[in-house]
Amino acid sequence: MTKKPDRSGPCILAGVALAAMIACTTPSASAHEANKRVADANALATTDTASRPAPQSTRRSVARAEKGPYYVDFRARTAASWGHAFVWYGKTSEKAVEVAGLTPAGDTLAYVLGHITFVPSETGASYGDLDPEYLTASYRVYLNEADAKRVFAYIKKKQASSPVWNAETMNCTGFIGDIAEFMGLEVPNRWQRPENFVNRLKELNGGRQMVRLSAEQ
Repeated sequence: MTKKPDRSGPCILAGVALAAMIACTTPSASAHEANKRVADANALATTDTASRPAPQSTRRSVARAEKGPYYVDFRARTAASWGHAFVWYGKTSEKAVEVAGLTPAGDTLAYVLGHITFVPSETGASYGDLDPEYLTASYRVYLNEADAKRVFAYIKKKQASSPVWNAETMNCTGFIGDIAEFMGLEVPNRWQRPENFVNRLKELNGGRQMVRLSAEQ
């Protein structure tokens, strides 16, 4: 599920309806492009604080205590068809962000085949993930340092253990849904548009901002 005028337009496979063909498809960026976009995302990663005046020192310390110094941002953006779901994660005091999401690797053929079989995947930043004009939904939650280490390690493990993509069974909403579930969040039905999934995720969890993992996780 993915978009931007990124040359990942819809492709028609005989016998398969156009709307069902490209459910989570966006070309992943080259390593050079991904690194550049992460560097260019410096301003974007601080949208939580940069758009408002700095509070008084006492209020700032309270806000930090309530939110925690780390975050995971569940995000959705537009795409050629249904869109794409992914996460930003990192430290609130740092401008750079890390991106994780599940997309098919390769050219258009891989996207088409991914609707009828399993194809190799990529799990880093895809084209458009750092472009705010394509953002359709966002739900950011905060973590303390100990919990963040566990969640970030899980995300890395999830990336390393997700070698394939399939539009129906192993797609982008399922990928970020597993991350949300690990964090103890209520997770909606994963077989829906990314924008709806992220908005429903926020709704199910009452818009809560601070997440604390249980000892069993």
